[in-house]
Amino acid sequence: MSELDVRQIDTILKGGKRGPAIVPGKSTESLLYRAIIQAGELKMPPGKPPLPAEDLETIRQWIDAGARWPTTASTPAGSSSASSWWAFRRPQHPATPAVKDAAWVRTPIDAFILEKLEQKGLRPAPPLAKQGLIRRVYYDLLGLPPSPEEVQRFVEDGSPGAYEKLVERLLASPQYGERWGRHWLDVARYADSTGFESDLYYRNAWRYRDYVIRAFNEDKPYNEFVQEQIAADEIWPDDNELQGLYILPKQKAINLERRIGTGMYTVGPMDPSSALDGAQLRYDRLTDMADTSGAAFLGLSLGCARCHDHKFDPISQKDYYRLQAIFAASEPREIPVVDAVKVVTYWKSINKQLEVDHLKAEVKRIDDQVRSRVGRRKDLAAAYTAEEQATRDRLLRKLAEEYVALPEPYPTATVLAHREIAQDVHVAVRGDFRNPGEIVSPGFPAVLAAGQNNVPMEQRRKALALWLTQPDHPLTARVMVNRIWQWHFGRGIVATPNDFGRQGDPPTHPELLDWLATEFVSRGWSIKAMHRLILLSNTYRMSDEYDERNAAIDAESRYLWRMNRIRLDAEAVRDAILVCAGTMNTTMGGPPVIPPLAPDEVNALGEISQWPSMLDLRESLRRSVYMYAKRTFRLPMLETFDAPDSTLSCSRRDVTNVAPQALALMNNEFVIARAREFADRLRKLGGDNPEAWVDKGWEIALGRAPSAAERAKALAMLDRPGTTPALANFCLMLFNLNEFVYVD
Repeated sequence: MSELDVRQIDTILKGGKRGPAIVPGKSTESLLYRAIIQAGELKMPPGKPPLPAEDLETIRQWIDAGARWPTTASTPAGSSSASSWWAFRRPQHPATPAVKDAAWVRTPIDAFILEKLEQKGLRPAPPLAKQGLIRRVYYDLLGLPPSPEEVQRFVEDGSPGAYEKLVERLLASPQYGERWGRHWLDVARYADSTGFESDLYYRNAWRYRDYVIRAFNEDKPYNEFVQEQIAADEIWPDDNELQGLYILPKQKAINLERRIGTGMYTVGPMDPSSALDGAQLRYDRLTDMADTSGAAFLGLSLGCARCHDHKFDPISQKDYYRLQAIFAASEPREIPVVDAVKVVTYWKSINKQLEVDHLKAEVKRIDDQVRSRVGRRKDLAAAYTAEEQATRDRLLRKLAEEYVALPEPYPTATVLAHREIAQDVHVAVRGDFRNPGEIVSPGFPAVLAAGQNNVPMEQRRKALALWLTQPDHPLTARVMVNRIWQWHFGRGIVATPNDFGRQGDPPTHPELLDWLATEFVSRGWSIKAMHRLILLSNTYRMSDEYDERNAAIDAESRYLWRMNRIRLDAEAVRDAILVCAGTMNTTMGGPPVIPPLAPDEVNALGEISQWPSMLDLRESLRRSVYMYAKRTFRLPMLETFDAPDSTLSCSRRDVTNVAPQALALMNNEFVIARAREFADRLRKLGGDNPEAWVDKGWEIALGRAPSAAERAKALAMLDRPGTTPALANFCLMLFNLNEFVYVD
């Protein structure tokens, strides 16, 4: 209220309307200190007791000592040290280090890891047994458990290239894209609805989800993946016109698929009520686009610069709004995803649509006629005359027939397109778009631009996409290889994947990060090439065996002396249950699946019309990546196991261990139904033999045979071997084992 800004020393010394807040070296003469000790007219905090005595003493000593202010916490954009931060320097390709135990090195990754281990006095854990390794790599690449037959085949394959062949087979599986596409959808804050109070359905969002899955399965080069999502329409402009044949030319089909990638910017959160204020809607959209771009591609928290210059990184407020200006000439738009002839063909059906409209109008006329006669009576049905009722019923039957006969509308996708009028972007003073400051032109963060900041007013997004994917860009490759590393090991080399700035964690292995980034580029930006480098290393194949001496030095295994045990994410838990039951519907792609909800889940939703469940129950047994992602109501079982909030880019999921997870696995109707199906599967495999049930159940659920003690306890559960409930309870027990939801 007094315009005092205490975020930096210059503004503290300047003060607000009452003058300087402090006098360095003189606390008793400092207005700020006198206010917090409540010695004068101004008492802070107002109407409340003063701060604790020890805090007051700390501030007094700081002022009396000269009010020294750390200069390393924030480095303004344009300062001489702005580009000194490691993440803002171009990555260099380091030499592979020499290590003492050279025999342990299988790939260059191992040399970088082992060098650090040897420096810290750590020794790597022994390799994981083949039975555990296949389970690890299956969940890692596919998000699904291996079948007992696959485990046995791998364990018995003694050929030198058995593991390499397994990795290649999994990378070629279409289920790989479903698993790794889900990772990127977290980053892209994907959802099927707008969020906020209305939480309206995005009817075309799923096309972006399917685009991502296909991109991973095809190993689309990451630089193209980035370019397509930001600016496919500007880099590869095209149309849907045919050229003398009834088949869309191949290149046009490719470019259409690319353009669907821009759907990344059309599936973000949006408050429908802000549509009443065009400026508010535009500002919210540009804010989401800038924040998501910074987090996903640059690994930077650019949103901190929306209200003021970034306090820790050399990103100015002007930089932030220049990035917004790149997207200011764009807006979401629906386009056909078929050729122009199919669009014209659909137009021919408009006459049939008019018939439907006329029938609806006639039904409404009769209803209005009755309402006008009976006023506010609720029981309208009883107010119809026999003639009116007969006419109405006939019209409804005809309406239903005509509606069913209507041709399907041609499919569309929601993509980014050019606005007819590109609005100016102003720096929003204190982040309030209603208080506009100077107009800014489109541009990149100055500290990263290296003088390449002449963004054209036309094709602004193309300029951003091409700048981001320069081979020597300081952040783009680093950020993505760090994500890949994290999704394999549970923690990135930089443990804060969306914050490579000064507030983020520094890299544990900076040379390895740069080596991976430069290799990524030199190998054609191939994500699958990075998988091979990582998966074939001894580092990845280590067990999670505990070593007390190592733990005393590095308790969290930040330097990777052992593999960290990883809890399955929400989708993998649900999918593993379906695989064990043998009832997973493996259909890929298409609109989101809206499964039925249990009564208690409906109560949590509040309004059942917000969840129009599908009638075909087989659809509800599809992979979790295809489940309806509603922003204000996550599928309860997935939410329980830490499915992310899709309001913002999710860099890494929380991993909690809470009682509702156990309750979900024991009492959830979905889990109980799958346990019964699992029991039916075991009965088919093992006949009436309880020992066969136990062995097969263990192999299917956990990828191994039970121990003698485990077998004995399981057989004790099956005290009534001829009954289904006992067997179903045994299957439910398997779902509730820690080993089922954790991977070594």
